[in-house]
Amino acid sequence: SYQGPPSEFAMVIPVPTLLTEENVKTLPQEVFSRVDRLAAPRLVSYWERDPCAPPPPEVAFARMMVQESGAAPEETGVTVEAEFTVAEYEVVILSARDSSGLDRWLRRNDYNIPEGAETVLRSYVEDDMKFFVAKVNPERVRFEDGRAILSPLRVEYESETFSLPVRLGMLNSSGQQDLIVHVLARRQRYEVANYDNVTIPTNIKVRDAVGSAFGPFYDALFSRTIEQHPRTVVTEYSWDATSCDPCPDEPLNEQELATLGQDTIGGDPYGFVLTRLHYRYGADDLGEDLVFRAAPPIVGGRGTPNADGDFTEEGASPGDINNFQGRYAILHRWDGAVTCDQPSKGHWGGPPGGRDVPPQPARNQAMTGSAGNTAPLGAFIAEAIPSLDLTPGEVTTPNAPPSQPPPATAPATARRGGCAGCAVDAPSSAGMFPLLVVGFLLRRRGRII
Repeated sequence: SYQGPPSEFAMVIPVPTLLTEENVKTLPQEVFSRVDRLAAPRLVSYWERDPCAPPPPEVAFARMMVQESGAAPEETGVTVEAEFTVAEYEVVILSARDSSGLDRWLRRNDYNIPEGAETVLRSYVEDDMKFFVAKVNPERVRFEDGRAILSPLRVEYESETFSLPVRLGMLNSSGQQDLIVHVLARRQRYEVANYDNVTIPTNIKVRDAVGSAFGPFYDALFSRTIEQHPRTVVTEYSWDATSCDPCPDEPLNEQELATLGQDTIGGDPYGFVLTRLHYRYGADDLGEDLVFRAAPPIVGGRGTPNADGDFTEEGASPGDINNFQGRYAILHRWDGAVTCDQPSKGHWGGPPGGRDVPPQPARNQAMTGSAGNTAPLGAFIAEAIPSLDLTPGEVTTPNAPPSQPPPATAPATARRGGCAGCAVDAPSSAGMFPLLVVGFLLRRRGRII
C-alpha cells in the first residue's frame, strides 16, 4: 500500500542468498485477492428450518493437509551482484561489508532511504544477508484513476531458516501497521517461533447488526484479542488450500497454486495447507524479525448449530488435520406457524421458502482499522467470549449500527465445499488500515517463495 509518486518508491528486502532474474517475477493481482478471500474470517447466517418439515441430510465437512522448511545462506561482498528489469521494477541485488556503506550506496544512487535505515540494516549485514532492491520506472507503471498500480512480486530463494525481515518496514511507517502472512506448505501449518501465538475466537454467535457492520465488528474483536494478548501473532485460518466450508469463493486451483510457487517445488499440486497469520504492531512492538516454525494441526470454526442453537466446537483445539477458520454466525430462529403435533426444532440451513442463498464473495478482507477503534463489541455479540472476558451488552452508543438483516442475494450455482445453506458475507475495506500481505510457499528443502 505505497503512498506517493512512483519515482520515489523503492523496496529493500534482505534475503539470505544471491538472486538472479529467474528468481523474480511479477504476478497478477487477482490471485492474491483470491487467497485473501479464502483465508479471511467470514460471517455466516443460519435459519432454523420449519420444525414440522423433514430434517435435512447431514452435511459432510471437507478435509485437508500440508509441510516444512530448510537450506543455506551465502557469503557476502561489496558489489552489485546482479541487475535486471521485471515489468515496472528495476532490480539490483547487493551484498555489503558494512551497513553504513550500503546506506551511502543507496542514497548516492537516488534511492529514497529514510533516516535511521543504517541502524536497522546493520544487523542484516552482520548476518551476511544480501539485499533485493526494487525501484519503480514511472514510465512502465499502470495508473487507475490517478493511482499507480504496482504489480505483486514473487521472489524465490532457499534458506536454512524461515523468517520474514519486517523491521525495515517500520522506517516509513506513520505508526501502527498490520502484517498479514499467508503460508502454503505441504501437510503443515505454521506459526511464529519468537513471538506468542493465539487463535482468533471463532464460532461466535453475533447479533443481526453485524450483518451491516462486519468490518467494525471484526476490527473490534481483533483489537480486543491483541489487547488481551499483547505482542502476539493471531492465527486466523489454517485449512486445505483446495477446499473450504463455507466457501466465499472457489478454492485455489492447480494453475493458481503454480502461480504462487508450486511450479518451482514440483510434485502433486494437492495437499497444501493455507495458513493466515495476522500481526498488528508499532516500532516498540517489533524487536525482532518474525521467525516461523511448523505447528501441529488445529480444528475450529466448523459445524452447524445444534437444537439449542449452540456450536459444539468452541475455539481452536488439536486435530488430525488443519480445519480452522475465524467464523461468526447470525442465527434466525423459526418464527412461523407450527402446524404439527410433534415439532422437531433445531434444524438449521438456508432461508425459508426453499430459496438457495449461495456463499457471497468476500469483498476485500483488509478488515483492520486503527488501534483506537471503539466499536461496541459487547453490543455485537450474542454470547459470552470467556477468552476475551466479554459478555453481551446493550447498544448504548450512537456508533452502534442499526439492526438489519443481511442483504438479499440472487440465487447462483453452488460452490464446492458449500455452506449447508447458510449465507456467507465479509466486510468491505472502505476506510480500512493499509495491509502488508506476504505469501510463502514451502517445501521440505526450504524453498521460500
